[in-house]
Amino acid sequence: MFKKVLIANRGEIALRVIRTCKEMGIKTVAVYSKADADSLHVRFADEAVCIGPAASSESYLSIPNIISAAEITNADAIHPGYGFLSENSKFSRICAEHGIKFIGASADQIDKMGDKATAKETMKEAGVPCVPGSEGIMATFEHAVKTAKEIGYPVMIKATAGGGGKGMRAVPSEDHLQDAWDSARREAAASFGNDAMYMEKLILEPRHIEIQVVGDRYGKACHLSERDCSIQRRHQKLVEETPSPFMTDKLRKKMGNAAVKAAEYIAYEGAGTVEFLVDKDRNFYFMEMNTRIQVEHPITEQVVGFDLIREQIKVAAGEPISGKNYFPEMHSIEVRINAEDAFNDFRPCPGKIVSFHAPGGHGVRLDTHCYSGYIIPPYYDSMIAKLIVTARTREESLEKLARALDEFIIEGIKTTIPFHQQLLKNEDFRKGVYTTKFMEDFELVHPE
Repeated sequence: MFKKVLIANRGEIALRVIRTCKEMGIKTVAVYSKADADSLHVRFADEAVCIGPAASSESYLSIPNIISAAEITNADAIHPGYGFLSENSKFSRICAEHGIKFIGASADQIDKMGDKATAKETMKEAGVPCVPGSEGIMATFEHAVKTAKEIGYPVMIKATAGGGGKGMRAVPSEDHLQDAWDSARREAAASFGNDAMYMEKLILEPRHIEIQVVGDRYGKACHLSERDCSIQRRHQKLVEETPSPFMTDKLRKKMGNAAVKAAEYIAYEGAGTVEFLVDKDRNFYFMEMNTRIQVEHPITEQVVGFDLIREQIKVAAGEPISGKNYFPEMHSIEVRINAEDAFNDFRPCPGKIVSFHAPGGHGVRLDTHCYSGYIIPPYYDSMIAKLIVTARTREESLEKLARALDEFIIEGIKTTIPFHQQLLKNEDFRKGVYTTKFMEDFELVHPE
């Protein structure tokens, strides 16, 4: 087992990893930018190293700075969390070259699954259902026109290096194709330095359902059931729950088996998530694989009684998985609390928290790095907390969530707590009747 783990991340996920490491008797090293000097992950790690100024490019994305921090502290492993360098094959490869274990997928696995067009071809070979679309990257606009005619409108143009909804455009008909092609390529080039595009059939009334998997270095994988992530805005998830209110036992088994097949086909090592689109008739199609821990991993932990970070560390240290597939025994919902003004187009709202009261009670979990007096820097993602509630049924979880949100006090900045409170009063959401298009019709009422 590792003696010391460096966490190459910040905020709540860095604190989350530190907690499990401490429980396992593993020493921890926090890295931080100058803007994060007062963050809790810095305070609770055994050691902390400043790796640069506020800008991510000069700190959390600086591979030389992070490797240097690992070497001067004698860390024998690095946990990348999510975001930043967590799915960077170059970083995984450099860790290996320096004799530091990357707690995550190998460089080869990240390369196979990180590029969406390549991932789709790999999954086709594995026999996993995929959305009809282009054979790899479309080199020209003429190629796009031909492909769209072959698969039929509506279609979706996607950046092969995409993420977070960037470089994606829905195209209802050929009249809209040129504008969508040009704008998606511009956005992809600006966001990822790569304007390569591929195309898929646009699935109508889709649910976004993902399967959590864990694989070991011995070629075995298992799944920990599903998470429904369909409530999202501009392809950014807002609410996740498990089990999905749309799922059936038969579909859960089929999707779980497909996800395990995907993981074992690439000999996947670590915790990962196989993401699917599910249409209104419950046909499911592979969308992408995230080769890292997910933001929403706590709801899976809550319903199956399983510490995913501990499992990541054990697998990285060479221990085999149990091989057992897990199914939810409770119901859990996570809402992301962002420092955003929901009534002003969800505009980011960094600043000082002047008052902070965390909700508690049976079945309530709060993952956060914030506290009263903490100053939220403007340089990073606006998520500041994850509120997770767990109960025997979905109905009980919804009531618990409403109570916990009422109890959650953050003053000094605007947050998305009021949005979640209004969402809970929506009849369709309460019934579990929603798709990825839900937020397009959701009307947020501004408080008087």
